[in-house]
Amino acid sequence: MNKKNEAISLLCPPECDPDYKKLSDVTIHDLGLPFICEQITDKKAEQALFLSILSKMTDDPEVTRYRSDIFSDICNNQIMRDEMLKILDKINFLRDYGSINKKYEDSASVWDLMHRMDELKDYIHCVEAIYSSLSGADIHSEGLLNLKEYVGALYQDNGFSELQKDIKALKAAASDLKSVTVGINLNERFEADGIGLISINNKYFTRSNILGNFCERIAMKDHIKSGTDWEEDYKYHPFASNGFKKQDIFSRRGIASVPEGDMMEDIPRYMNRITDQMLSLVVKKLRNMLNKYVSVTITDITDLMPEFIYYVRFAEYIEKLSRNGMHFCKGSLALEAAKERMMRAKGIYNLKLASVVLKEQGTIVANDLDFDVQHLVYILTGANRGGKTTITQAVGLLFVLAQGGIYIPGDSFSFHPVDCIYTHFPADEDKTMDLGRLGEECKRFREIYSCCTQNSLLLLNETFSTTSFEEGYFIAKDSVKAILTKGVRTIYNTHMHKLAYDIEEINCSDREEKAVSLIVKSEGGSRSFKIEAAPPEGMSYANDIARKYGVTYEMLVSENKLSTLQPG
Repeated sequence: MNKKNEAISLLCPPECDPDYKKLSDVTIHDLGLPFICEQITDKKAEQALFLSILSKMTDDPEVTRYRSDIFSDICNNQIMRDEMLKILDKINFLRDYGSINKKYEDSASVWDLMHRMDELKDYIHCVEAIYSSLSGADIHSEGLLNLKEYVGALYQDNGFSELQKDIKALKAAASDLKSVTVGINLNERFEADGIGLISINNKYFTRSNILGNFCERIAMKDHIKSGTDWEEDYKYHPFASNGFKKQDIFSRRGIASVPEGDMMEDIPRYMNRITDQMLSLVVKKLRNMLNKYVSVTITDITDLMPEFIYYVRFAEYIEKLSRNGMHFCKGSLALEAAKERMMRAKGIYNLKLASVVLKEQGTIVANDLDFDVQHLVYILTGANRGGKTTITQAVGLLFVLAQGGIYIPGDSFSFHPVDCIYTHFPADEDKTMDLGRLGEECKRFREIYSCCTQNSLLLLNETFSTTSFEEGYFIAKDSVKAILTKGVRTIYNTHMHKLAYDIEEINCSDREEKAVSLIVKSEGGSRSFKIEAAPPEGMSYANDIARKYGVTYEMLVSENKLSTLQPG
């Protein structure tokens, strides 16, 4: 469980220091992650956040387990999820528009600090609500249980219950404050020699109709009181604007000089300044207390908001797709098979394609695919627009989502995490001006191969297809052998059917890791979008297409004979 006063994260378990690798911008683009994030939320800041989380990968299984358990709790507790969103929205408002998260300046008045205490009271209510919401939900994940404990400890350890009482008492006293009685000592030259607070009163002073103003009082000996004892019978005598001026009294020794100007307009500023001086010790203590609570609590809670929203937005999107008949499941870690670098996927499909299909009301074709040492590198062949790139991309997305804690599109997914994903898709023309397309492909592949480890995932799409078949085949064959030697899980999507035909030659007999031919099946010349581990269909598929459009030798010759027999 989380240690006392230790900051908590919903993306990484406590006392865990994983090694993260960031997906390259090219891989992020090749996998279609920006498009997916745009489907999840229309807020640019959230899109950037989600992309940042998904693109940082680690093969630490504890991180995957921690995240996926939290996501399950959030998916299974909609009421808690909705409550937390409302609370976080309020905290977000306090953070962005309130003054509570700002450093309290030494010049802040007691009234300003009391206003900020009101905001702190609202914040405390949010902390209470978070704890209440988590306590009322059926949660099991380490992350959310830690969060509940953390919020509870935050509330207790920082004395929020006592602080609430103090705020309530102070606000009650402030609401009763109607007037302040100030005592001023004078020297022989009638200069202010000292000032002090006599009382804070819950009633306004009332103006006397019998006695004159202050000037009149000091001019009449009968009205000069003997001693300083309070008899609670003083009347209110405001300064006259054309008579004795207040700056004549408060002009020495820096007590609280009042600027020239209209008397009534200056009173609020004047009272703030003189009150701050009278209550300087109280203000200092209040300021220190607020700074303490802000630094200890607000930053910690608000830092969790983006992480929580990450899970919530994905949960909402998956529920939306599920209502339209699409299947999702929680990935399961296959730690016992770590050495085999395995993956068992049933009924999987491409999440990016699912978003498009949802809008166009189309259908999804699901597939099964496994990785293990006997099926470590797939040479994927099939017709143009038959779904090769789609399935290649889908496999990459499975690992990105599962390791991000998110349910994957499919019926089941058991896997060993990858430390990073590397893609080699066709480059844009403007990036190949200097080296030429083949040179650029070779350079990129070498860089990627150098970065790959045994725990990586490598996705190749038409790599080395920008040159002649003979040259491309020669380079591709050596590259696949090198990939097998390194032991990297790979899908190589290619039009070079000969590469798949020569699998036995590529597979070295004394090496455990093997390459396998994977095809996108055709059904009578039509695209099925179904994949199967089988020899390539290159020739048979072309024959199906030729027959469909009547361009086999027999069909063309036969049609030509018939046309010559027709009368001219």
